[in-house]
Amino acid sequence: MTDPMGVCARRAEDLRPGVPYVRGWAEGKRGADALAELLRELGLEADFPGLKADVNVFGDGIVCLGQVRPAAVEMLARVLANGLAAEMAERAADAPAA
Repeated sequence: MTDPMGVCARRAEDLRPGVPYVRGWAEGKRGADALAELLRELGLEADFPGLKADVNVFGDGIVCLGQVRPAAVEMLARVLANGLAAEMAERAADAPAA
């Protein structure tokens, strides 16, 4: 899916025989749908109108966010950071005392 630098391969525009594009697209669709559901719950769905599933040249599923306002991305970043902080606090509270 990525090159040695960690860059996602480009979208598939010309399909080649033997590449599992449908399976990859389905994987991307599951990811896009999961993100879309969370964005709806957060009231951010309208801020990500270009969210869609796609597939790259190797048949790997990808999720395209489309063009997004910086403010919407900043809000999503805050939500992710807050969720991570809450998860880390919960794990720390559940950890056995040393």
